[in-house]
Amino acid sequence: MTLSPTTMAAVRASGAIPNAEYLLSAEGVRKEFPGVVALDDVEFKLKRGTVHALMGENGAGKSTLMKILAGIYQPDRGEVKLRGVDIQLKSPLDALENGIAMIHQELNLMPFMTVAENIWIRREPKNRFGFVDHGEMRRMTAKLFQRLKINLDPEIEVRHLSVANRQMVEIAKAVSYESDVLIMDEPTSALTEREVAHLFEIIRDLRSQGIGIVYITHKMNELFEIADEFSVFRDGKYIGTHASSNVTRDDIIRMMVGREITQMFPKEEVPIGDVVLSVKNLTLDGVFRDVSFDVRAGEILGVAGLVGSGRSNVAETLFGVTPASSGTIAIDGKEVAIDNPNTAIRHRMAFLTEDRKDTGCLLILDILENMQIAVLQDKFVKRGFVSEKAITAACEEMSRKLRVKTPNLQERIENLSGGNQQKVLIGRWLLTNPRILILDEPTRGIDVGAKAEIHRLVTELARNGVAVIMISSEMPEVLGMSDRIMVMHEGRVTGFLDRAEATQIKVMELAAR
Repeated sequence: MTLSPTTMAAVRASGAIPNAEYLLSAEGVRKEFPGVVALDDVEFKLKRGTVHALMGENGAGKSTLMKILAGIYQPDRGEVKLRGVDIQLKSPLDALENGIAMIHQELNLMPFMTVAENIWIRREPKNRFGFVDHGEMRRMTAKLFQRLKINLDPEIEVRHLSVANRQMVEIAKAVSYESDVLIMDEPTSALTEREVAHLFEIIRDLRSQGIGIVYITHKMNELFEIADEFSVFRDGKYIGTHASSNVTRDDIIRMMVGREITQMFPKEEVPIGDVVLSVKNLTLDGVFRDVSFDVRAGEILGVAGLVGSGRSNVAETLFGVTPASSGTIAIDGKEVAIDNPNTAIRHRMAFLTEDRKDTGCLLILDILENMQIAVLQDKFVKRGFVSEKAITAACEEMSRKLRVKTPNLQERIENLSGGNQQKVLIGRWLLTNPRILILDEPTRGIDVGAKAEIHRLVTELARNGVAVIMISSEMPEVLGMSDRIMVMHEGRVTGFLDRAEATQIKVMELAAR
């Protein structure tokens, strides 16, 4: 029998909770998105009073499963059991009312509300007149913070808090629901060592109170320090579960990698020319530091690293989105100051952002408007007027070259598939005739056919002398397409690997340092 979330919540509130072996479990769970099998009949079992770490490469399916357990996604098939009873969680509110709370990597607080208001939102204590009792809410927050050893003013607005303190507020909010299950997705990605130590102290206290904690991480050292056991996912499949005390770091890496690289991403050898871009000691305070590398004409420099490594931040700084605190950028041996994207474009630099929907596509505009936007101040403008005929012809030719599947360029870009949206964005930057092309996750979320076409295009650009920086979370892509690989970890470069010597094991060792 499957209980509804409302019934299960009532059972929990009554105290008549079955004494099950596992606090939370999932079996045979499958989840598909268009063109992608995110989870392929996976399983997961969490014991009460334990910290269970989830490990795997980016895209392994960890966060997807947790979103199912937190009521954000619905599984296509499979069963979820809470305290030994089948349950269907229809929404995050269902999960919260049944004692399952998830702290996302992207924190979800209201910046212009106070800490106390964020914690008790929708559950504010009321006075006898039906108004919010702010005094009581402050007292409740202070008591909660005392329990968790959090030193924060309940009345401060969240926008004034550091990332670490916002993380503490999220944890306090989750605990305030008297949650039995707490899911943390990469909770230390933006924390200092001291802040991580405080977080671990809180986690240990919660574990001692019988709370089951799911801890998603890429960091090996954290697994051995905080986790009782761990499960590994790979390519949407469940690989296995082990006690942390029974394995080594190398054992885990082998479980995470688990496959041989074949010719999935054939690399064409092209002549490598002179240094086009030279970066020395580039630093963005609090994000990354002392990043140095060169990229040559015709070279594809792959950039690898796990979540929080700073890869995308370096790309944004190179393109002037977030100007550097210190360090130098030189193009063709001449130092340049890139303080905004327009300056970067003038130096014939192009940047395909990581998130095509949030920072790439202008979803309400059509393909033509999306593709032409980067060249509206360039060769297609004469005496202050845009040559519509010339720019439309150029966009149509680019669309044909990239094989964008669309009835015409007047189609809204939001109606295209992910792969075709990506091609439009690449076309946008190719119209600028770049010498330096930065690609951040160029094939994320697109089908195999579109990936092959983008890889073909990148190889063609390298053949024509473009210097390419390619950031990717897909290990086969990095190994298969790169002439050299730069690996980052927590805001610093941990090493470089030539194509001939690069393996998944070596990259993972550098990425987890």
